[in-house]
Parts: sequence; structure tokens; C-alpha cells
Amino acid sequence: MENYLKDIQDIKKMMDKSSQFLSLSGLSGIIIGIYALAGAYAIREIAINNQGKIFLESYQFKLIVGIAGLVLLLSLLTGYILTARKAKKQGETVWNSTSKRLAINFLIPLVTGGIFAVLLMKNHYYGLIAPITLIFYGLACVNGSKYTLRGLRYLGLTNIVIGLVATNYMGYGLQFWALGFGVCHILYGSVMHFKYDRKQ
Repeated sequence: MENYLKDIQDIKKMMDKSSQFLSLSGLSGIIIGIYALAGAYAIREIAINNQGKIFLESYQFKLIVGIAGLVLLLSLLTGYILTARKAKKQGETVWNSTSKRLAINFLIPLVTGGIFAVLLMKNHYYGLIAPITLIFYGLACVNGSKYTLRGLRYLGLTNIVIGLVATNYMGYGLQFWALGFGVCHILYGSVMHFKYDRKQ
């Protein structure tokens, strides 16, 4: 009877492993959080130097968009490189059926939120950009979490809450953005790194 129960538990573990992508790197979360804080600081300095008067057509506004784009690009590259390295150590491929499902479920809310943010920007609703990006990123994390580590779900829920609070305090969007994308990523990455990565 004990062997029978053990076999059932082993089968369940194998099924869970095959349906989840477990190679996400906690270290990448920490680094992405640092990128976000650095980007938020740079944007804050630009805003201070221009006394908060940054217009859509201005050089300063384009610089801010460029900084945000650079943070996103560096985050994606870092996440991919460190995750691929972790997958290789585990003897797995970074691009398999499970990781594809994770990517699709993650990108649907993320791309939707990105398009929504661009439309808000185009129509001069600048105060809503930080809350919207936080909320949709949180939804992306929650949506993708069923295909990976449970911690991603908590990161997503935290960012959704921060985004909702930021909607009520739109004058502090950059601070909430730094909290959600910076501090929360560092905390999430640290927990994941010490809980999972160091065991590899």
C-alpha cells in the first residue's frame, strides 16, 4: 500500500513538472528591479530639471520614452539569458511547449496594456500610464503563473494592488512605478533565488 501511494505521488510530481516551466531565474528578477529603479531615478531627474513641464513633442519626453524602452529591452534580455542559463543547468530547453504557453498567457495582457498605455499617452492622459502599466503587468504575471512558480502570482497580485492605489494618487505615478517594478521585483527575485536557484 505504501509503495502504491508513493507511486501516485511520483506520478503527480512528474505531471506537475511537465505542466510547469520551472527555469525562471530569481536573479533576473533582482537585476530587472535594479534596472527599473535606475530608470525611475533618471526619469525623476529629467522631470526635476524641467520642473515637471514635459510635453509630448519635447526632447525630454522622447528621452523619457527612450529610457523606459531601454529598461524594457534590458529586462527582457537579462530575463532570457539568465533563464536560459538556469534551464541548461537543469538539463532542460528554455523553449518548450510549457514555456510557449507561459509566454502566450503572459504576453496577451502585457501587450494589451502596452497598447492601452500608448493610446493614453497619445490622448494626453499621462497620469494613468503608471497605474495602467502596473495593473496590466500584474494581470500578465497572474495569467502566466499557472505555468510556472507560484511566486509569480503573488508578484502579479501585488502589482495590481499598487496600480489601483496609484490610480488614486496619480501625481505619484513614478514612485508607485518604482515600487512595483523596482522594489517588488527585487524582493520577488531574492525570494525565488534563495528558495530555488541556490538549490541547483
